[in-house]
Amino acid sequence: MQKLYFSIEIDATSDVVYQKVIGSESYSVWTKPFSEGGYFEGSWNANETIRFLGPDGNGMLSEIAANTPNEFISIRHIGMIENGVEDTQSDNVKVWAPAYENYTLREVAGKTEFKVELDNLEAHEQYMQETWPKALLELKRICEAAQ
Repeated sequence: MQKLYFSIEIDATSDVVYQKVIGSESYSVWTKPFSEGGYFEGSWNANETIRFLGPDGNGMLSEIAANTPNEFISIRHIGMIENGVEDTQSDNVKVWAPAYENYTLREVAGKTEFKVELDNLEAHEQYMQETWPKALLELKRICEAAQ
């Protein structure tokens, strides 16, 4: 397992960025590079379960490990969902779970640095290196349009 890091400066307050990251409508927009029509079910509150799903209903089973509004979100990915079945025990899942995806927001003078740190299997590195920057540009676009 490797760690990957991404960041972007957004000309918006940390409150605006935070709300766009977790809002159901805006989430579907900024994560479009990962999955057109993607959405989540569940809660962004700490210690709650959340499901990150594609339009086919398949996706990731996760828990919110920590959530400090406007500052930090830690997502603990614990399994996969396929055909409505949650899998936390197969060998395919045990290879990587749990995997963390952390978002850090730091506001300075009305602008927010949004940092992403995630655990990643090396086999997915190229995809993540290509897709995360696109998602961050979408997040920047929708946050700055909201100002």
